[in-house]
Amino acid sequence: MLSLEVSELRPAMIVAEDIVTKRGQVIAKAGTSLTSPLIARLSFYRIDTVCVEEEEVAPSLDIPEPPEIAEPVAEPAPPTPQKSTINETLSYSNRLKAAPEYQEFQVNYSIALNELEDIFIDILEFKGLNFDREHILDKFSPLYHHKTSLDILSILQTMGGSDDTVYAHSINVALVSRAIGKWLKMNKQDLDDLTIAGLLHDLGKSQVPPEILNKAGKLTDEEFATIKNHALDGRKILKEVPNIDPRYLNAASQHHERSDGTGYPRNLMDDEIDDFAAIIAIADVYDAMTAVRSYRTAMCPFQVIAAFERDGLSKYRTRFILTFLEHIAMAHQNSLVVLSNGSRGRVVYINQSFLSKPIVELADGSMLDLSRQSEIHITSIL
Repeated sequence: MLSLEVSELRPAMIVAEDIVTKRGQVIAKAGTSLTSPLIARLSFYRIDTVCVEEEEVAPSLDIPEPPEIAEPVAEPAPPTPQKSTINETLSYSNRLKAAPEYQEFQVNYSIALNELEDIFIDILEFKGLNFDREHILDKFSPLYHHKTSLDILSILQTMGGSDDTVYAHSINVALVSRAIGKWLKMNKQDLDDLTIAGLLHDLGKSQVPPEILNKAGKLTDEEFATIKNHALDGRKILKEVPNIDPRYLNAASQHHERSDGTGYPRNLMDDEIDDFAAIIAIADVYDAMTAVRSYRTAMCPFQVIAAFERDGLSKYRTRFILTFLEHIAMAHQNSLVVLSNGSRGRVVYINQSFLSKPIVELADGSMLDLSRQSEIHITSIL
């Protein structure tokens, strides 16, 4: 195990001990693979040194590819489509991460984490006396300014989803909610207020004991009941803020409600749920699914769609969930994917009646309709 200064850290190094702030907030757990945005974030949390594994340093994706070695004359060359697929995948990944906009987003994201912490502190300690809607929008607009919704979702996906802190999760939910709002053609003022509602929706988690909030294993019934209190706690705290938009209050208290009445805390149904809360509910689940967990890797978009389809679309506002899933699926038209049987292919057609099961062109040029293959599904997008 090595103890390194933050300036010495590199992507793909493995964290040996939990990285914890002076306030006791867990930034990254032991076993986490460091990424560029995570390293950038450490400085803003005033983390000086990090313990990393000495023997388990994974190779960086930024290492240039070795020159292609010519095949011996006697050996057949690999199929052209498969070779093209691999080269395009590496090129896309490196190109996205090397883009100036991507690097700028990482920096702005790290700054936004501190900004959101300050906003939470102001509301919790000073009853939001310094709460300024325009100031908040000004501070967070660099995360979505001059970018389309799909660009933001692609960047969040590449970053690996939320690192499971309340602040990171809240920012991700705000950005995904804004994307949904744009697809629903909301006006700018509503988009801005939806973004703020997303940022504040989990404020109530500040009242949950850290040992429960950050527990890696399965929660007991009592612990889950404590977690569930955050919805009403958030509303109660926000209600103290002068002239607070009531939609912010509803987002806090209703983002775990479900249209079929199976949510909490009040078992509201369909139109009883505020529009902002109904949108944020979808974004909240999406970010949870695409976040890395101790027991699984982040789910890819088609796995997320499958999970929504499997759990039942009736749990969410019909127009909102269908708009969201259709845009997510269509965004990956022509994407290179890996299938559960190990094959690679390209998405060539989205099945509107079964969004998680598109038609895929395989490396040999054949077509595979996943809607007719119950045993085969997409496991990752390259």
